[in-house]
Amino acid sequence: MLPYKISNRHGIAGPHNAYMPTRYDIIHTTVYRYSKPVTFGEHRVMFRPRDSHDLRVLATDLQVSPEAIVRMIQDPHSNSVALVQPIRPATELRLTCSFTIERADVSQDLSLLSSSAEFLPFAYSLQDRLDLEHYLRPHHDDPDGKLIAWAHQFFRHDGPTPTRDLLERMNQHINQHFRYETRDEEGTQTPLQTLALNSGTCRDYALLMMEATRRLGVATRFVSGYLYDVALDANAVQANGGARGGEPTVGAGATHAWLQAYLPGAGWVAYDPTNNLLGGNQLIRVGVARDPAFAAPVSGSWFGDADAYLGLDASVTVTRRAR
Repeated sequence: MLPYKISNRHGIAGPHNAYMPTRYDIIHTTVYRYSKPVTFGEHRVMFRPRDSHDLRVLATDLQVSPEAIVRMIQDPHSNSVALVQPIRPATELRLTCSFTIERADVSQDLSLLSSSAEFLPFAYSLQDRLDLEHYLRPHHDDPDGKLIAWAHQFFRHDGPTPTRDLLERMNQHINQHFRYETRDEEGTQTPLQTLALNSGTCRDYALLMMEATRRLGVATRFVSGYLYDVALDANAVQANGGARGGEPTVGAGATHAWLQAYLPGAGWVAYDPTNNLLGGNQLIRVGVARDPAFAAPVSGSWFGDADAYLGLDASVTVTRRAR
């Protein structure tokens, strides 16, 4: 069990402040299907959650069919990555990742932002800027200023704009005014495409907000992972007498994507514009990157007839263990 203690408002930790962490079992299955046997290049699989003060990985397992050589490495962002090389042709590539985590529900108090970052625009310290450089620099062009104009609508016109207020309103606006559409194809829309279409997936929403806030001087990074939804938890449904208790959260049952903004005094704060979530106790992070292209759950290559590819199926189950 994780030895978490949460300080009270005076900063004094005590037994009455201790949190009991919760355990979750997660299974992530990805299946690529082909009409005839094909050979496979190396696949990059990012599935292991990132250990931190609020999350600990207790067990992991990766099953691959056909048989494969698997190597574990850490990428430049310290994400755990499995390099998978299948060793024989097949009509199906199946990757089943399963793991158990222990998670403490630790809320971030945004009222504790450093005074220097309370209002926009603000400047990071020199030391922070050196470490945050790649998260501050926009990665997508905005030749006509459409993206920066869209971002500026969230500034107040009657006085200074609180940093957390702008981020929360942008997060909410994307959730309420854009149309969510699933897309199985790899890749992410550019922010300008998402604005033009007024729709996108979770990764498109995250990238839009990242690029907009970077232009306002806020460091952001892309996060991939999983979303816990009690409505899809078989154990919780059974405990509730079979009642599901509401509609599933958007993005549950599959891999999910959101962003984190670095706010001095609070650290990395999660924003999920797909569901208008802040802080993210429902969010289980796996990988972080400066751009979505570097945090794909699975990427790789195959060799065979161009018309052999039939498609892919992917599913995620997140189950909370009873205490």
